[in-house]
Amino acid sequence: KKKKFQRIIHKDSDKMSASSYAAIAKEVMEELKTLYMNSILPVEEATSYSSFGFSPLNAGEFDSPPLVLLVGPYSAGKTTFIEHLLGKKFPGQRVGPEPTTDKFCAVLHGEDERVIPGNALTVTPGTPFKGLQMFGNNFLTRFEGAQSNVDILKNLTLIDSPGVLSGEKQTLGRSYSYDDVLNWFAERSDMIILLFDVQKLDISDEMGSAIKVLQKYSDKIKVVLNKADTISHQQLMKVYGALLWSLGKVIDTPEVTRVYIGSFWSEPLKNEDTAPLLEMEMADLLRDLAALPRMGAVRKINDIVKRIRQIRTHAVLLDHLRNAMPSMFGKDKKKIELLNDLPTVFRTVMKQHNISVGDFPDLNKFKRDVEMMDFTELPKLKGGRMLKGKRMQDIEDALNSKIPAMLNRIPGINSGD
Repeated sequence: KKKKFQRIIHKDSDKMSASSYAAIAKEVMEELKTLYMNSILPVEEATSYSSFGFSPLNAGEFDSPPLVLLVGPYSAGKTTFIEHLLGKKFPGQRVGPEPTTDKFCAVLHGEDERVIPGNALTVTPGTPFKGLQMFGNNFLTRFEGAQSNVDILKNLTLIDSPGVLSGEKQTLGRSYSYDDVLNWFAERSDMIILLFDVQKLDISDEMGSAIKVLQKYSDKIKVVLNKADTISHQQLMKVYGALLWSLGKVIDTPEVTRVYIGSFWSEPLKNEDTAPLLEMEMADLLRDLAALPRMGAVRKINDIVKRIRQIRTHAVLLDHLRNAMPSMFGKDKKKIELLNDLPTVFRTVMKQHNISVGDFPDLNKFKRDVEMMDFTELPKLKGGRMLKGKRMQDIEDALNSKIPAMLNRIPGINSGD
């Protein structure tokens, strides 16, 4: 079974690397990187976007392979899933029935088999992890890289996350914000795999909280019901229905969540009755993984477009708050008034600039971040820091002409769809 599924991944990956598509995608990614550095990043810097929890993108995030983030309760099989994909153990791997993976671990390609400490990994050329420095040393000591010389890692980087614990252990045992770090990885991932053990299906409040963090990236989420060969066909159908019902309570989307059924480890499937179904389901998921490198450029463009729309809204909000401030007296009073009436500010900006509600930041978080700032120093859209409006025109040009032109160069993609 292991060899069969290894062929699915490696065969598709080899096709991708040998095709002209890869060369076109690489050119497009270089153009996208240049566009971001020259037109988007200056707006982020002018509007202090990083102060609102959004670290700037670095070159490694455009040059590195697609990221796949694995999330789930402890002992759901995340680490074993990675071992199954690689066909072997990776450096620093720890597996057991109790919580074992207490770090975020990036499994990436390298000629030498070794573990790279988190601080070193964030400054390693060609990797996308520099932005994690914003979480400080408390997190970086709980982050590491596992470098392995496996072909699949030339086209994918896998992120093994700590198992989500129940109760106070989830927060008291960690000296960093798990949800904030999870959001950072999710934002940059090409696929998010949620793993659940058929024997431990209950979604705790802490797991529900983690899923809510991931909800805004629902288009990237794949749900895996793992270790499914350990129960009968009838039990499997019951567990499958129960998982869909539980997910429906925490994932607020009209679409039914796609759940893959399988048993991702190196041993043969235990239940002959369910084996044919599990093999087809597992092959489907592995084909989706194999397709990621081919769609990496499109996914990155999609993420950049979402980021531009959010930055544009961010800049307009700051401009509105700045223009609402009095020029002489009553500045503190007006600031308090604006903070207390942010819902009205959001609605006003939405109507005046015809902005979609989905492009606005979380209101409470925006309030916490912006209340620390001097409103009279916020940048104006047509002020000096925004080059008299040129910065905003640059991002409009990126959205309306430059990015659609990039999409049109990618085979099989129509920017007008």
